[in-house]
Amino acid sequence: MKPFSLKHLIIGFLMFAAAGLALALKPTHRLADAGPRIDLETLIPKQFGDWKMDENIVPLIANPVQQEAINRIYNQTLTRTYINSHNDRIMLSIAYGGDQSDSMSVHKPEYCYPAQGFQILKNSSDVFSTGDGVIPIKRLLAKQGTRIEPITYWTTIGDTVSIKGLEWKINQIKYGLAGKIPDGLLFRISTIQADEAAAYRIQDDFSRSLMEAISPESRRRIFGRAAQAG
Repeated sequence: MKPFSLKHLIIGFLMFAAAGLALALKPTHRLADAGPRIDLETLIPKQFGDWKMDENIVPLIANPVQQEAINRIYNQTLTRTYINSHNDRIMLSIAYGGDQSDSMSVHKPEYCYPAQGFQILKNSSDVFSTGDGVIPIKRLLAKQGTRIEPITYWTTIGDTVSIKGLEWKINQIKYGLAGKIPDGLLFRISTIQADEAAAYRIQDDFSRSLMEAISPESRRRIFGRAAQAG
């Protein structure tokens, strides 16, 4: 048998050390377990400001393939329709996942809407002013037949809003290096109307009213910490 050389011993040691380092740096602390448990049903009020839940609207059900993907990614989902005194309607969808590690990822509207038969006519980045700060958001315009649906959404990882894939990944790595497994959510609102500008104004009004109606801890969960920065 050929004896091991010093080179082979060094290589073997480095491989063993790298494996040990990877194991040591593997995130183990779930942020979802550190604070109060999220319950979307109770966290989001059914009535706030000039908005109240429309009990007459039955939420649309995703097709089985989409629903399976959603169930795999998220621990909780909330789908509601709200109406105000002007008969404006907002469709709200929130999906929360307690583990946004490499095994999990957000399911973005620009991908799930086409899977439901929609065309994405516009896809742009924007910012939403909360009154105390700003957060980055995405604005989409979806179309299916004669239905025009302007959409606003954002995603969080931990208490940070990240809408760009690279930025989201960098934040994920930062949590991982600190030994933490971040939670995260996708917040989406939309309306059915052809006037995009009016739709986005209504959606922003809805979001600000919601922010004012929930606790500071809930705001950080939904809108991120930057939304409350002066």
